[in-house]
Amino acid sequence: MGSMGADLVKEARKRAGLTQRELAERAGTTQSAIARTESGRGDPGFEATRRLMRLCGFNLLVALDPYDDSDLWQASQRLELSPEQRFDALIGFARFAAEARAATGAARG
Repeated sequence: MGSMGADLVKEARKRAGLTQRELAERAGTTQSAIARTESGRGDPGFEATRRLMRLCGFNLLVALDPYDDSDLWQASQRLELSPEQRFDALIGFARFAAEARAATGAARG
């Protein structure tokens, strides 16, 4: 099983259309070192992962975002409804959206 860094490097290399040998040349290392990294036999660490991804033409962005599980709550609430109730709610929303589009279009025109 690979590490997250290994998986990211492998995905970046594949998306860039590079072989392991080509990435190794860019990185100044060997193809076998890239293979070890991608297989998870060696954890590349954050800085090495970021460097290898940049050599593939990608930037590694890391951010801390507040956790929002409102979609999970909404889904659990919908699952408590019968299929007919969910369908009726969907139809109601579709009507609401159509009316909103019509009102917005009328206000613009």
